[in-house]
Amino acid sequence: MKIIISLKVFGIFALVVCLLFPASSVYGHGFGIDTIRSIDIQGKKLSISVEMPMYFENDQEQITITAIEDATKENAKNVTFLIGLFHNDEMIFRNYFFTDNGVLSIIVSPSNDEKITIHGQQDSLLGAWHGTEDNPLEITGPLFNSGGLYNFEIEVRTIDEPTNIIENSGIHNADLSLIETVTFIQKDSKNNDVQFRSKSYFDLVSNFLYDSEAKQVTFEMPFDWSEKQMSHVSVVHIETHFPKDFVEFLPPSYSAYVNGVKLFNSSVSVDDYTEDDERIVHLVLLQDHLRYLKNEMRKSEEPLSENMKFVISTSEDASFPLEAYTKSEDFKVNLSWDPLIVEPDVATNFIFTIRDGRTNDPLRNSDYAFVIIQNGKEIHRVLGTAQVGGDFEKFTFAEDQTGPTIIKFENIRNTGQETEFALVVVPEFGAITLFLLAISIMSIVVITRRTQFNV
Repeated sequence: MKIIISLKVFGIFALVVCLLFPASSVYGHGFGIDTIRSIDIQGKKLSISVEMPMYFENDQEQITITAIEDATKENAKNVTFLIGLFHNDEMIFRNYFFTDNGVLSIIVSPSNDEKITIHGQQDSLLGAWHGTEDNPLEITGPLFNSGGLYNFEIEVRTIDEPTNIIENSGIHNADLSLIETVTFIQKDSKNNDVQFRSKSYFDLVSNFLYDSEAKQVTFEMPFDWSEKQMSHVSVVHIETHFPKDFVEFLPPSYSAYVNGVKLFNSSVSVDDYTEDDERIVHLVLLQDHLRYLKNEMRKSEEPLSENMKFVISTSEDASFPLEAYTKSEDFKVNLSWDPLIVEPDVATNFIFTIRDGRTNDPLRNSDYAFVIIQNGKEIHRVLGTAQVGGDFEKFTFAEDQTGPTIIKFENIRNTGQETEFALVVVPEFGAITLFLLAISIMSIVVITRRTQFNV
């Protein structure tokens, strides 16, 4: 099996999530910042945030550690941190660092050097490293050269005054993820190579397999089920990418499991909009979902696993209408079609409603362009106005117009905004009915924000 590892620029999905989630939801694994809240230091409550890039793509990046007093909401003064950095259960460094204004900025320069080197100045009390405007604090060497989860162990050793040394303040943990996209080449039912890509916003995925007979994907990821660890995990998010023309793995929907426990429907989302040539299956597990999984796993009376074993299986359950949002989330389109099996030489009615993306109300007098695309080429276009918000368009596919098909709504209400759905037109005597659950990137955000447990 061939494995290719690459780092990619952070895409629109995570950007939109960070913009639209409430601030408390942004903290934690996969979003570049983790906050340790309400630490008791000599009668004061501190919150310490650790922030770093989700991708180390430049020669230099920056880590920022900030200590804020909960009562005053102001930065703590004269803080000395003892910071240990760990990856894959190995210590990268453990040193004292000082900041007079509560904000510790560390320039990080990953290299192939054999050892870690810290550049800056050291005080005479604890030997704590600090920087100046002319000589910023910098760490170079073999660090952040691979993806996955990075653990920061942090102790507070001074506060208020540089000489106010604190003993036994406790060890506090922050975890942040360095995101990698890993490519796995698998075989389909005809022994052809299929490229799957896995993108984890938590820890690295391994043991990735596609079973063409069972029509399912399996993979694993390390996970610590202890309460101490889970208490500051706000979300676990993993994407599985594969080609849109990989028809044998394009069902109406998917069922997903972790360690044998079925995930809620709201945790499994299909995205046919973000990538032109790929379908993405998002698995998004909120903290409540993780606790539910842990409780279900305990019922087996077996020791908790030290990882998550994922299964993504095809499902023939269909639920109309499908929904897709425009990227701005201003508009939502509901779509269904009749008959359910889309075949050549059979007239298909595409029934849709254009709605306000925030209130869900139908939008009267909504102009639109209804477009059908196959193999990257437009085969049908019609302009219309949904006077009561809902309408339908009829189209009959020709004998040679089978396979993956995009249904696109363009220039909605003359705003230039658009969204799309995908389906498969099957031959007249096709054995399997296939259509894709189409959903825009904004729909993924909305599903992620839901907290009800719909099974």
